[in-house]
Amino acid sequence: MNDGVLTSTDFLPQILVVDDEERIREGCQMVLSELNYKVDTAADGAQGLRMIKMRHYDIILLDLMMPMISGFDVLTKVRDLHPDTVVIVITGYATIEHSIEAMKKGAFDFIPKPFDPEQLRAVVAKAIKYTRALQDIADSRSRLRMVVNCLTDGVMITDDHKRIVLANHAFQHMIGHHGDSLIGHNICKCIADETLSQMIDQALSVPIETSLEITKELILNGADERILSSRCSPFRGRTGVNLGTITVLHDITALKKIDQMKSDFVSMVSHEIRSPMNSLLMQIKIILDGLAGDITDKQHEILERASGKILNLIDLVSELLDLARIESGLITNEKETIAMQELLAEQVTFHRAGAQGKNIEISLETNVDLPSILANRQGMDEVFTNLITNAIKYSPEGSTINVSTGVENGYLNVIIRDTGYGIPSEDLNRIFTRFYRVKDKQTREIHGTGLGLAIVKSIVEAHHGNIKVESEIGRGTAFTVILPLPELGNTDSME
Repeated sequence: MNDGVLTSTDFLPQILVVDDEERIREGCQMVLSELNYKVDTAADGAQGLRMIKMRHYDIILLDLMMPMISGFDVLTKVRDLHPDTVVIVITGYATIEHSIEAMKKGAFDFIPKPFDPEQLRAVVAKAIKYTRALQDIADSRSRLRMVVNCLTDGVMITDDHKRIVLANHAFQHMIGHHGDSLIGHNICKCIADETLSQMIDQALSVPIETSLEITKELILNGADERILSSRCSPFRGRTGVNLGTITVLHDITALKKIDQMKSDFVSMVSHEIRSPMNSLLMQIKIILDGLAGDITDKQHEILERASGKILNLIDLVSELLDLARIESGLITNEKETIAMQELLAEQVTFHRAGAQGKNIEISLETNVDLPSILANRQGMDEVFTNLITNAIKYSPEGSTINVSTGVENGYLNVIIRDTGYGIPSEDLNRIFTRFYRVKDKQTREIHGTGLGLAIVKSIVEAHHGNIKVESEIGRGTAFTVILPLPELGNTDSME
């Protein structure tokens, strides 16, 4: 496009001139037709409305003051019939009042009588650019809507009153909606589960300067139970004000069922294995104690080694059962108020004898005013028993182990730091993987199942916490357990 002049390959607007003066109609048609625009004319408002109802016009040049049906009435009808049509008002009065009134009713621009061809070309060229912009926006929205509808994840956008602005097919299918459009409906009326509505409330209340994604699992009961992973974030405008929310749903039903089947299988196998192994261990002990007759020193040595291997297998089975219990969610349902200063003091006292056996000094640095947390007592004991035991096992004689605490941003931090062998950097990202063990010349002879740190991580995450590790070969390792503190005013659940 050049100065409003279009080539044959450009967008050719459909233009209608509605004016009761023949010379105006013919003049506009002649000037605009020279630019290859398609121009129709109407002698009054009634004829113009009949033509508008029959076809869509991109631009309408409309005289305001016409007999019978005024341009203002035509403008109102155009807005109802074709909201995207651009209307340019022609007024012989050229008063500010008429122009302002026409703009309020939806007119794009106005041109006063009399006008010359150059003025007409200029105002129509501006209208064409605006029309092209509207088309580009419409095309972009159409493409975006098509892309969103092709996603396998459910996507929903709501405004600041929790009304649905966009919901793709996947979202509607996931919540079991296959009827009328959800657009404009409040989310509370579409999903019985209140979790999603609460997530949206939380996202809308996020301060402007804060970035936050709320994640939860939704369980929707229906003909087929669905388990959905949901992520909700505030949707903000250019000024940072929360305009609404964006929610993404991912169907994890199959994954959850597979996990449950795996946990059930592990639990079943572990129970079936533990009993015969305990029985076998008892039989070996009877032989070792000489109750079945005398045995040679060599036989005693072999049976001792076999007994040790069976004990390792029993430990493995016990830890597998622990994992199954954690994954079943039982650990998060059995919470109580725990004074962490007392728990950590008990842990350090209990493990001090084992540390002294290797001439390792173990110390505790904590504040008597350390806040309590809401957690599973057995789970917390297991976390710190594992970490302190590992620190002792993987530290040479003469090392030190320090347990310290701190409070930051609503979280309790517990750090177990040792001066042991350290963990190679290439292994740091894998040490929480089940059955993974770091093996080098210093740790090769240390027995373990490779499940301890996996259990620790599972327990901590079940409490909505996190665990971090830093290590350097030859200088030691530091594990930081991060646990959320109860919210102020929410002490009832801790009683």
